[in-house]
Amino acid sequence: MSIYERLKAGCLKKKELFEDPDFPASQASIFYHQTPPFQFVWKRPKDLCPDPLFVDDAPDKLPLAAGKLGDPWFVSCVGCLASTRGLFYRVVPADQTFSSPDYAGLFRFRIWWCGEWKEVVVDDQLPTVSNKLMFVHGANTFWPCLLEKAYAKLHGSYEALKYGTSLDCLADLTGGITESVSVGYESVHCAKVINKLLKMTTVVTAITQRQMQQRNAAEKLPNGILAGINYRVVELQKVQTKDFVDIILVWLRKPLYIDSEYKGQCEEYLHEIKDINIRLGNDQFCMPLDEFVTTFTTLEIVHLDGDTSRAETSLKSRDPWHVKLWHGHWQKGVNAGGCRNHSDTFHVNPQMQLIVGEAQDMVICLSQHIVLEPRVIGFSVYQMSKPTSDVLGKSFFKINKSILNSPYSNSRQVSVRCHLEQGYFVLLPTTFEPCQEANYTLRVLSTKPIRMKLLDCIPSSMKPAIIQAPITNDKISSYEAVFLRLADEHKTISAFELLELLETCLPNDYVKSCATLEVCRQIILALDKSGSGRLKYQDYKNLCAV
Repeated sequence: MSIYERLKAGCLKKKELFEDPDFPASQASIFYHQTPPFQFVWKRPKDLCPDPLFVDDAPDKLPLAAGKLGDPWFVSCVGCLASTRGLFYRVVPADQTFSSPDYAGLFRFRIWWCGEWKEVVVDDQLPTVSNKLMFVHGANTFWPCLLEKAYAKLHGSYEALKYGTSLDCLADLTGGITESVSVGYESVHCAKVINKLLKMTTVVTAITQRQMQQRNAAEKLPNGILAGINYRVVELQKVQTKDFVDIILVWLRKPLYIDSEYKGQCEEYLHEIKDINIRLGNDQFCMPLDEFVTTFTTLEIVHLDGDTSRAETSLKSRDPWHVKLWHGHWQKGVNAGGCRNHSDTFHVNPQMQLIVGEAQDMVICLSQHIVLEPRVIGFSVYQMSKPTSDVLGKSFFKINKSILNSPYSNSRQVSVRCHLEQGYFVLLPTTFEPCQEANYTLRVLSTKPIRMKLLDCIPSSMKPAIIQAPITNDKISSYEAVFLRLADEHKTISAFELLELLETCLPNDYVKSCATLEVCRQIILALDKSGSGRLKYQDYKNLCAV
């Protein structure tokens, strides 16, 4: 039974509405630094309108307002989420309502947090002044208000959201890796970048930076585009004008933000577009590429791996990103060596080996699990001449130059899109200063499968006697291809590759669950006579014969 189910059952048994003790209906949940000149009254949706809805059949058509104290960037991100319904219903479970007999005043949401999907439960008490909602709201539909409350709960208060960014929020609501790219004024280059991104399981949005200082106000440009609001890019389409001039149209989705209507002149191009009524009915509009590059300043991009994007129909025909993920921890005195400026300790940082089978594009993302007072983080990538099973020493990093260095930032995540040739690489996630502790998640997206493993020191160990495998064994030979696919040029595999091999070969989930990374390490320690920290094929056959 989940926490949500247990809390709900307890409320129904007591015949009372849920009140969240971890995020109470009090001033402290709204502001922790500032003191507003008014007192909030917390009300449930049933106290604000006679027939409240949690979610309707068209969440992507709900006009939203940021409210007097809300943030337009949060409305913008919520709109991007709602435009991808497959992703939306993972975050906002639709089996919740105010009208069911088992209504108990609590709702749940799923948010990508600290490298995993986290279920967040909140009560439905919302802060009001003079019977009006002060943060994000949308008519009589309350999933946006309650999603914002769940997000504020993770941050500690509503006030903490003002330090958030749309990039972080897009990552939290989609589970993707976000990236910011400057649009520039060169339309041909911009079109190439967007077309390349739209071939992958990537959500592309465009935004123009705000000039005004009011955090809860949306600035409107002369053509009707709202500054500080993300517009999802749907497609680039080449058409001819009536004068037989080829132009490129950028199709965008209207945001959910109230009072957002593009006032550009595209009518002269629309006569050639066969599905124009369908597009306009889906709340899309088009803009000439030349106007697009002068209107928008930045592309805010969300890269989604194949599993994450599978539920979203608009991404099904695209090439999926492959993902490798690692959860780690920087610990003082163990593996918190700081950035490459600290040459005497840089090598003690976690070292992730990447084996790239063919040249390809990648997105590397390092995210930290600290929200308040985050560390300054980043990463470096070095190329190796051959794979290794042991950590690289100080001398390697003093002799060799890095081929890629991310910017260092105290943001929650740092990501870089790059192109790596075929070969062997080592990636070091670090804090800027040594001896700083934090949990982190490292994700590497690639257009084609790669191999990633943590390099580790392996102590020597006594080797027990092992039964020799028979010369021929059909059952073992059937897995030879899998072994050789994972092996290096010496036909040996590491503990990580042994784990992958066992997950492929073992007969059922229960047996597979017994094959942990630590078990694989101990197996190699027992069988490895050379001290290389790797398992030979003959030793693998001997293992299978035990």
